[in-house]
Amino acid sequence: MQRKHSESCSILLCFSLLYLNTNIYNNYYLVFFLPCIISYLTISVMFCRFDWRAYRWIQVMIFSIEEINKDPAILPNISLGYRILDSCASPTNALRAAITLASGLEEISTKINCFGVIGLLKLFRIVLVLLSQVSYFSTCACLSDRLKYPTFFRTAPSDFFQAKALAALVKRFGWQWIGVIQSDNDYGRNGILSFTEEVQKFGVCIAFVGKILRTYPMDKILNVVEMIKQSTVKVILAFVPEGDFYPLMSEIVKQNITGIQWIASESWITAPRPSTPEIYQAFGGTLGFVVQKMAIPNLQSFLTSISPYKDPSAAFVMDFWETVVGCRPFLPREHTGTKTTVKICTGNETLNSQHMFFKVSDLRVVYNVYNAVYAIAHALHQLVRNNANKIHTYYDIINWQLINGQVKHVTLGYFASVTNGAYELNIKDEDIVWRTGHMVPTSLCSNVCPVGTRKAHIKGKPICCFDCIPCADGTIANLTGKTNVHQKPVCHTKSNRQCTALQKEFSVTVVSLLGASLSLATMMVFIRYRETPVIKASNSELSCFLLFSLLLCFLCPLTFIGRPTVWTCMLRHTAFGVTFALCISCVLGKTIVVVTAFKATFPGNNAATKFGPAQQRIIVCSCTVIQILICILWLKLNPPFPEMVFKYSHKKIVLECNPGSEAAFYAVLGYIGLLAVICLVLAFLARKLPDNFNEARFITFSMLIFCSVWITFIPAYISSLGKLTVAVETFAILSSAFGLLICIFAPKCYIIMIKPEKNTKKHVMGKI
Repeated sequence: MQRKHSESCSILLCFSLLYLNTNIYNNYYLVFFLPCIISYLTISVMFCRFDWRAYRWIQVMIFSIEEINKDPAILPNISLGYRILDSCASPTNALRAAITLASGLEEISTKINCFGVIGLLKLFRIVLVLLSQVSYFSTCACLSDRLKYPTFFRTAPSDFFQAKALAALVKRFGWQWIGVIQSDNDYGRNGILSFTEEVQKFGVCIAFVGKILRTYPMDKILNVVEMIKQSTVKVILAFVPEGDFYPLMSEIVKQNITGIQWIASESWITAPRPSTPEIYQAFGGTLGFVVQKMAIPNLQSFLTSISPYKDPSAAFVMDFWETVVGCRPFLPREHTGTKTTVKICTGNETLNSQHMFFKVSDLRVVYNVYNAVYAIAHALHQLVRNNANKIHTYYDIINWQLINGQVKHVTLGYFASVTNGAYELNIKDEDIVWRTGHMVPTSLCSNVCPVGTRKAHIKGKPICCFDCIPCADGTIANLTGKTNVHQKPVCHTKSNRQCTALQKEFSVTVVSLLGASLSLATMMVFIRYRETPVIKASNSELSCFLLFSLLLCFLCPLTFIGRPTVWTCMLRHTAFGVTFALCISCVLGKTIVVVTAFKATFPGNNAATKFGPAQQRIIVCSCTVIQILICILWLKLNPPFPEMVFKYSHKKIVLECNPGSEAAFYAVLGYIGLLAVICLVLAFLARKLPDNFNEARFITFSMLIFCSVWITFIPAYISSLGKLTVAVETFAILSSAFGLLICIFAPKCYIIMIKPEKNTKKHVMGKI
């Protein structure tokens, strides 16, 4: 056919129907829509470009049809043919051809049935109602509407899934402020709409939306360039076909606009034309998604067999040969009518198998073409039943990298659908080459607000743009980047105050662990020398119980260190109450043993036999269980909880433990005080014991110290504010525990370790 030149590529190139087998009784043909194979665009200079990628799609369709016709297992007794229509990337041209085909206005042999249409349909919605269609490159989410387009199917994933993948990528690297470039057609509009809906869920803001199209004049392209230069974004998504985007890419490189991390849609991320070192200067490190690559057996041998000398009437074969070989075949019957400066072939030339046209190991869109033909062959009614729009979603993640002076499309991960409608993003972060090097670029409209300030939205700006203003008195933002402040947040101390707080915590920890270590060491001494008279005379079993309870008492202050939580608030009061109840119960048992043991020395008194080891255990367990029941009721009815209090000062906010029930707290203290008073009274009654019998005297001293501490604790606790209440309670626990440990056990350890000569039965009995 004779080619016609025009400035907007408005000529529809139609090729007559070709048949592969003519002796079959039932023939069908497929209509194949291509993008612009031969484009004539005028921006400033007229030029002509042969698109070998689109021509390869044609050859893959022909290869697939021949393969199906040769396979007796697919469509037996049915032969497939094809008709190729070049839309020239023009919606008007494609619509004209589609309406002509659907209306039957074009004369077609009645022996031939149009079974389906395979089309690009990338940039527009042209769907024939009466014909089944399978698209290998149409990804617009708008075509998924089965009510509007019941006969449309595709072998490429919808842009709905690509939008999810792009949004997942933006979320993965924490980009909050991005720009968008879209093609001003259905592909760009619907793709960006889906993407915007996804990223808004993550709080991402769109700084600007630039619209471009290959037919736009240069002033519109320059407006988009100026928009990019004036914006503060560092990440830009270009959801646009390569043909529409290339003029803008060239202008960006020309004006040396660098430092931007580009995100690409699948339509241009692997396109060969922009993958050059010149374009890489501004677009290096580009990230994007592309459909999964596959291999087609025997395709390369088919492509290398193309020759204008075998079939001169084949579609575009002359232009293909001229592009790949570098000369135009001269056929005896060909008369061009116009002079050409292209070299005429001698007839001995062969195809260069190193040309990108013959690289079949990295097929993506080509494989969709292959699948589209087979989808038609495997019966459309199965596609309708299985809902062909719900195909498996899988994208490779591509990164532009400059290797050995050439731009390579390096696969670094994938985005795929998994079970239950979820999706998985897997990417090798460490292998990504960013535009800024090997550091992940940041893209924020405003920096994160520091602690003590809050976000203040700037009127007329997106939510990602804000000012940071100090919090009002009595409030503080205890986390960075908060919009609102807490009315009762945690007070964070800084600088010297923080160092002082750490020193206090360290001191309490050291004293607590020291007391626990002394208790444990004393217990080991009592176990080691349990057969000696001094240990036997002091009731070794109750002494070990008492030492164990003192060990727990010394560990209780550790629950007062650090930020109060629900668990520590409940534990610090209840643990203190139970351990001290166990401790005083053991002292009470020892006191009763001392009193009954002395009275047993009188003739006819059998009190010692009535208060043996079993009775001692019952006393200790009974007194402790009562305290446990009180604590359980406390935790059940109104447990302690952490509370943020700012009533003490407008500049300080304190997080403290609220006891919940004041009555329960004082009930725990009151019960411990009751046990201590009973011990003190019994020890006082034993004051007339012989002077050499020191056990009762030691118990009396320990109880006097214990009662003195806790009597002074109550008014001090009530009058203290904030963190001082913790200091008062911690001091009371440690001082009373040390008083019991020193008064009761220090004299015995002195005799055992320092004066072992006094640790004899004769000496002990002599003191009575």
